[in-house]
Amino acid sequence: MGPSEGIERFDSTGKGRGMRALRHFGLGELLFTCPAYTCVLTAQERGNHCEHCFCRKEGLAKCGKCKQAFYCNVECQKGDWPMHKLECSAMCAYGEKWNPSETVRLTARILAKQKTCKERTPSERFLTVKEFESHMSKLDNEKKELIQNDIAALHHFFSKNLHYSDNASLEFLFAQVNCNGFTIEDEELSHLGSAIFPDVALMNHSCCPNVIVTYKGTVAEVRAVQEINPGDEVFTSYIDLLYPTEDRNDRLQDSYFFTCDCRECTTKEKDKAKLEIRKCNDPPNPKDVRDMIKYARGVVEEFRRAKHFKSPSELLEMCELSMEKMGTLFADTNIYMLHMTYQAMGICLYMQDWDGALKYGEKIIQPYRKHYPAYSLNVASMWLKLGRLYMGLEKKTGGIKALKKAIAIMEIAHGPDHHYIAEVKKEIEQ
Repeated sequence: MGPSEGIERFDSTGKGRGMRALRHFGLGELLFTCPAYTCVLTAQERGNHCEHCFCRKEGLAKCGKCKQAFYCNVECQKGDWPMHKLECSAMCAYGEKWNPSETVRLTARILAKQKTCKERTPSERFLTVKEFESHMSKLDNEKKELIQNDIAALHHFFSKNLHYSDNASLEFLFAQVNCNGFTIEDEELSHLGSAIFPDVALMNHSCCPNVIVTYKGTVAEVRAVQEINPGDEVFTSYIDLLYPTEDRNDRLQDSYFFTCDCRECTTKEKDKAKLEIRKCNDPPNPKDVRDMIKYARGVVEEFRRAKHFKSPSELLEMCELSMEKMGTLFADTNIYMLHMTYQAMGICLYMQDWDGALKYGEKIIQPYRKHYPAYSLNVASMWLKLGRLYMGLEKKTGGIKALKKAIAIMEIAHGPDHHYIAEVKKEIEQ
């Protein structure tokens, strides 16, 4: 488990259960680690990462039967078999039609684990999976329908290898997973997979978090990003902190069924900078500002849906047109401008337009440093992307400078001995 004697579970006023520090933790200090109760590698990373330990390496060995799961060695393959056997024969039988969602795959693994493991696991020192909140009573019809679709997919793809509880129990479990599942990401915040980390799920949310969660393979590590004193509650962030107060609380309400009352949400002191208006001689009409914010929120959602069916060039045009319209009123540092600029950068990276990606990234990094907390993974990942782009475009001085800025954040967030930092240092030395 790693260090955990300095923390405890307690009843947090107005928030239910939570986690509290019993001693002082300095900046960058590890509070505790938590191995995944169970996890699933995203299908898009097969062949790049080991299915069992999530290690990124070349020359992985594939499963001899399905040819779709890849492993570091025999030990990893054997370690993963209790979970992979749920999918192996089904992947062979369904071929390209085998397409359960990550949530369905993860839930199948929870069911399998609960059948074979009756004891409390090392992942459940403070909180068990069965104690997870489900918020069943708060689900609207749309969310209930999505859960029923997941249950149907679970039956369709896993019925030969799993024996299920009744439908009501499955509804409850899927609701628990939706509220308590975690996304494992790499150093550039690219999606690697989904996991259950019960002890990490005990922590309550704040938009002014004092810890950050990073991953070493399939182990979650929790480190202090502020000084933490004995008696302080330990807070993480459940959401992307770039956005203004209203947007953050809309997301919290939709996904976790609460709104935040932290200092940032109470004072809203960063909202003005996050919604910055372009400087002009005459101040804009307040109604025009409200209308543009409404447009911006709409285009963010429209783009999210469009990613599923539009081509990269169409998506890039959508970004540029929306930025042109918003730019008549919003400053370049406005978070809605930044959101679409980030999407444009991602499209350029996908299209291997390195110069285009660099152009957009250079517009993002300084506003990110202003809007995000001091030791933000979003800022570190942007420095990494910029550094790698500079190095690839033979702009070594800029590349080294950017990579060193990423390392400075990562040494606090990931810990100085993390393999990601060693990899970045090698890039600098090349």
